[in-house]
Amino acid sequence: MKDEPYGPDPRELRLRDRLESIRARAEKSNSWRTSTQYLSRLVNRSGFVPIRARLAREDLTFLAGARDDVLAFAELSLRLLDLHRPQDAGGITSDPDSPIRRCRACMWRWPCPTFRTIDETVDR
Repeated sequence: MKDEPYGPDPRELRLRDRLESIRARAEKSNSWRTSTQYLSRLVNRSGFVPIRARLAREDLTFLAGARDDVLAFAELSLRLLDLHRPQDAGGITSDPDSPIRRCRACMWRWPCPTFRTIDETVDR
């Protein structure tokens, strides 16, 4: 967070708090990745898995908001992708089949840092 002459933006602080809270809840909860491989084999004819699970308080806290958090992150990512798209930068290029492109939002050379960060993070 950069020091600004007028102090931090309260909206940025609110967003940072929310994102740090989501990250902290996720880090405290257990991964269900290995469990889902086993549980997927237990789907009954009705399409459900009858399970008994021992969940920690941190797991329940994380699971309670996980759907809303994932939807918010997906919406955020899509909106960022809508903003950070390539456009022809104009000008003269030595390769007419591969014109120079810039991000239409931040004007960095394409792909811009925002797009690269989203791409790297989503493909983990």
